[in-house]
Amino acid sequence: MSELALHAARQLWLDCGFHALPLHRLELPGTEAALPSSFAIAAAAQASIGACGLAAAEFFSLRGGEPQTVSVEARHAAVEFRSEHYLRVDGGLPADPWDKIAGIYRSGDGRWVRIHTNFPHHCQGVLDLLACEYDKAAVAEAMARWNAFEFEDAAAKRGLVATALRSFDEWDAHPQGIAVAAQPVVSITRIGDAPPRALGGAERPLQGIRTLDLTRIIAGPVTGRTLAAHGADVLHITSPHLPTIPTLDIDTGRGKRNAQLDLTQETGRSALRGLLADSHVFIQGYRPGGLAGLGFSPEDAARLRPGIVYVSLCAYGHTGPWAGRRGFDSLTQTASGFNLAEGQAAGSDAPRAFPAQALDHGAGYLAALGAIAALHRQQREGGSWHVQVSLAKTGHWLRGLGRVDGAMDLPVPTLDDVRPWLEESDSGFGRLLAVRHAALMGLTPARWERPAMPLDSRAPAWTG
Repeated sequence: MSELALHAARQLWLDCGFHALPLHRLELPGTEAALPSSFAIAAAAQASIGACGLAAAEFFSLRGGEPQTVSVEARHAAVEFRSEHYLRVDGGLPADPWDKIAGIYRSGDGRWVRIHTNFPHHCQGVLDLLACEYDKAAVAEAMARWNAFEFEDAAAKRGLVATALRSFDEWDAHPQGIAVAAQPVVSITRIGDAPPRALGGAERPLQGIRTLDLTRIIAGPVTGRTLAAHGADVLHITSPHLPTIPTLDIDTGRGKRNAQLDLTQETGRSALRGLLADSHVFIQGYRPGGLAGLGFSPEDAARLRPGIVYVSLCAYGHTGPWAGRRGFDSLTQTASGFNLAEGQAAGSDAPRAFPAQALDHGAGYLAALGAIAALHRQQREGGSWHVQVSLAKTGHWLRGLGRVDGAMDLPVPTLDDVRPWLEESDSGFGRLLAVRHAALMGLTPARWERPAMPLDSRAPAWTG
């Protein structure tokens, strides 16, 4: 049994306001390092997935179900933190989500800068700022003419995603690092009054919990996928005008309905208000304040649907000078010290990324934990609730779990290595081979009842 993972899960559990007694029903077997990282990624995966599973089990009990054990094996949990790497469609690899110039480059002052160009408009914006061609060598040459921090700020002013490499000490002294350190790992705040919403008994923990999922890429979609694994009715809403990454859409789309709405138009906003009126959970992954101008801030949602659980995910935290900056897992790793620390642990002068998008996946499971914890509070106390999670604070939490010795030379698990934790299913894209959910529930097995489908495959409605 992993004592580190159990300690981490216990702290998450108590911080979310739960009583300690149910923790004896959580089992986290396996202690070996599972990935080539100097950080406790497997323990973080076990703790976040396990605490979320236990919260679902306790919600099942709240609805009249029997208490049950929850078990999360270390290697399975670590593999689920890399789920997109093991996805196969009709036996083949899906399209590589990484753009050819995305990555980390030396700047003219000898530092490093990471750029994220997986969306076409971000890619073109970086090329325009660098005034260079769409070629890795050309980008390297152009970046060598920039100061790292000046490029980081210039990119942010244009709404692009790029960060300079920092050490832990530099991040800890940065105003945003200071702001992140002061934030809770999972913030759960009451934002309005409402009576407890009537929920009957159910065969699965979250059966009948209608969840709007307005997220893209990994963290937010993992939140919705996790709630769906425990029986929630998840309606994933995307825009016909915003880019996505198809490989990730397939992996995180299991268990969901998929529909599209254009929120820049009143017809789209009106349709979303109608869906919200019948929702229990609203998940969004836009920058802080990004939906407020469209009428869907946490306070707006609480007025439109008293008793709502509103979940917000962002990159750099919800307060501080970078709160409004766009960001992704790889950028957050770079800015907050992890890439430098991993390189040093490997004995290299070059930065090194995690072997998983651990901040994305971790934030996704922590947000799901927060959502279920808020549902508990809504049932017991009433009220509308706002759950806040960020990639940067997830990283701060992971860092606090300490370092792992002797793991940097481990091989990254191959498809054959992880076959015990894979499952096959039909989908709107072909026959899928994908990682199944790592939380083993004693009475209500986690599963996805709906297949992964294209983003515009359903009408924006709760039925049909």
